[in-house]
Amino acid sequence: MINYNYKDIIILYEDNHLLVVVKPQGLPCCPDVSNSANLLDLMKKYLVEKYNKPGDAYLGLVHRLDQPTGGVMLYAKSSKAASRLANNLKERDVNKKYLAVCEGIPKRNKAILKNALSKDTIKNEVYCVPVATEGAKMAELEYKVIVAKEDLSLLEIHLITGRSHQARVQLANIGCPIWGDQKYGKAVGHDDLALWASELSFPHPVNKDLMTFKVFPPIEKFPWSDFSSQIKINIGI
Repeated sequence: MINYNYKDIIILYEDNHLLVVVKPQGLPCCPDVSNSANLLDLMKKYLVEKYNKPGDAYLGLVHRLDQPTGGVMLYAKSSKAASRLANNLKERDVNKKYLAVCEGIPKRNKAILKNALSKDTIKNEVYCVPVATEGAKMAELEYKVIVAKEDLSLLEIHLITGRSHQARVQLANIGCPIWGDQKYGKAVGHDDLALWASELSFPHPVNKDLMTFKVFPPIEKFPWSDFSSQIKINIGI
């Protein structure tokens, strides 16, 4: 387990309303039942020390990334910004794109996946279930295969809804689990989930300008390294 300091976190953008950072893989985005170090608390400490704030600093959680997922992470520095961004999410004005390396190759090069999902909160696992299942919530994503090599495929994923573990469960359901997924896949001997929040776009909560942030996954590491040139072209930064 890495002992993170806020100085280890890459800050992509900051103003009076927003803080956009790169979430490391393996670090929770907010406090959880384990009471372990998390990105939200680290960045609050950053704000306290940078601006000499007495006591605590406000930092609002706008969206979530699973602990093993890295990439673009957005926080709100004011309650007003948090409220407006939450409404943007509800109205689907926030665009979230991911890159994933999957085991196997989807039968269709491009498709929209729609599934009813049910979560076991005790096991922290999500399942595809019949639509009429009590408590189930509909999940929708769009994927396209960028390139396939042998038994691996690089996918671009656009989340239309934002359900817990959504991409991991839905891709496993079509027989293409994400590489390194020990919960929903076939991971043996490795635990670096090949799922990365590569792009986040949203209207600024005050001036309404379209904000877009893109970040590369760790392309020096396998399996990303097998697709490094295609990833660079896809992200285009």
